[in-house]
Amino acid sequence: MNGNARRLVTGAVMAFLLVAGLSRLAAAGEDATIKAFSAWQGQGHVFQTGEKQATFVGAFVGTVYVETDQGPVASGHMVCPATVTISLDDNSQNGTGHCTITADDGATVYADVTCSGFHLVGCNGDFKLTGGTGRFAGITGGGPVIIRSEFAKLAAAPQNTAQEEATGIVYWKELHYTIP
Repeated sequence: MNGNARRLVTGAVMAFLLVAGLSRLAAAGEDATIKAFSAWQGQGHVFQTGEKQATFVGAFVGTVYVETDQGPVASGHMVCPATVTISLDDNSQNGTGHCTITADDGATVYADVTCSGFHLVGCNGDFKLTGGTGRFAGITGGGPVIIRSEFAKLAAAPQNTAQEEATGIVYWKELHYTIP
């Protein structure tokens, strides 16, 4: 086995052991702060809801990665139904959403997100952990969140609405959590 292949196998084994170790710690109780991100894809509809206001209703989904000493490790799948109110004067926006992050073993984390920023650019806000199941039962915590859009496509839809598809990233620089 050459040096690159050996490093790749060693890295994969270490990442597996790290995830397995974190799973055991989560079951026994844990208090930590992590860095994580998710590259997401979103879909929904934009409705005109006022003379100078529109509202996006949809969801974004993606894989959540936790940053470790060995690099990012896939840690679960996220889905976040969201509503975003958009000012048609200056494209400013305020959004709220409710997220579910599901780990490979079926354990879930629930969270609420709020943010403000600019439509088709992104927003900054707060991510609050509200509970969980399995090894995440009773989880609390949260931290600042940065949500950025990288690409958006609007298409006409029936009844004076537009369908929107977008991609982007969610970034948690300091996500603190406590598991009893």
